[in-house]
Amino acid sequence: MIPPGATIGILGGGQLGRMMAIAARRLGYGIVGLDPQADGPLGQVVNRMIAADYGDLSAVRELASLSAVVTLEFENVPAESLSAIAEMVNVAPRPQVLATTRHRVREKSFLRDHGFPVTTFGAARNLGELRAVLDAVGYPAIIKTCEFGYDGKGQVRVDAPDEVASAWEKLGTNDAIVEAVVPFLSEASVICTRAADGRGSTFPVFENEHRHHILDITRMPARLDERLRRRARDMALAITDALGVVGTLAVELFVVPSASNGPSLLVNELAPRPHNSGHVTIDACRTDQFEQHIRAICGLPLGSTDPLHGGGAMANLLGDCWQQGEPDWAATLGSDPGLKLHLYGKASPAPGRKMGHLNLAGMDPETCAKTLIQARDRLCPKATP
Repeated sequence: MIPPGATIGILGGGQLGRMMAIAARRLGYGIVGLDPQADGPLGQVVNRMIAADYGDLSAVRELASLSAVVTLEFENVPAESLSAIAEMVNVAPRPQVLATTRHRVREKSFLRDHGFPVTTFGAARNLGELRAVLDAVGYPAIIKTCEFGYDGKGQVRVDAPDEVASAWEKLGTNDAIVEAVVPFLSEASVICTRAADGRGSTFPVFENEHRHHILDITRMPARLDERLRRRARDMALAITDALGVVGTLAVELFVVPSASNGPSLLVNELAPRPHNSGHVTIDACRTDQFEQHIRAICGLPLGSTDPLHGGGAMANLLGDCWQQGEPDWAATLGSDPGLKLHLYGKASPAPGRKMGHLNLAGMDPETCAKTLIQARDRLCPKATP
């Protein structure tokens, strides 16, 4: 066990790192961070910030020397840096977990080889291989870069053979995955936390709505029958065990139609860290996803993930809300006494940039979601006609 009072290192200076740090602070831990931007969301709440590139081996060794354990808020840290840290102190998740989950073909292959349901896929390293894979996968399909893609970036949809060459040129990669388009009914996610001794817990299943490939609304619990919710949680625990994760793993799922026994599940992607869809847990669960992650990586007993009020919802706040001026905070916070505002401390808003989120806990997640959407509409000043 790493007791409170010790220092936790965090690689990555964005909002996930910030919320990890806030949870760790409540438990009595110190925080040292590393990110190229010293005064970003994480930098505002740490004991010390190392401003350096993630590939700077001297800087990452300094981070390790100051930390009892190191964790990450995103996957794309150079393997050499992770190895350098792991030689000095535990890293959670382990470098082997990141090697699998950061690369889409390795991730999909791991899931398929361990018997978890995934969409049809193939790998392509050049235009000729891409055409051959598309002949096997079929149209329509999504072509994605194997690394560094998020929120819809690094992917292109192709509906016909005459679109293939331009799609490949647009991606500009020599390492891609091709996935068959899935006619899903809804999108869901499960956040699972696993301790070093193998104990695991999951939060209620989340139902997610995206807008322009960015998460917009999350409902907790998902509007699925109990059989499917149990199946989703069991699958997430099994994946977490198969990977040997210590800490948090988010399992993103498609709910797809099935000829028998109602809808079924396909695994879309994995994220070995706290996840945007789990932000609702901060105000709606006995233990939120960030505290649970800190408990796991420090060897503390895991907390209860039960909802406090039956359920809840979250609405993301993007930089678009600032395009017509400062948002109307008073009107939003006055619209419902239970509404909670979380801002990330980012210096400047931009369209599509995640600036914060709104949470609301309640028995009926659909009512919570509608209330949040109305509150968010009040938040953004309208353009002058």
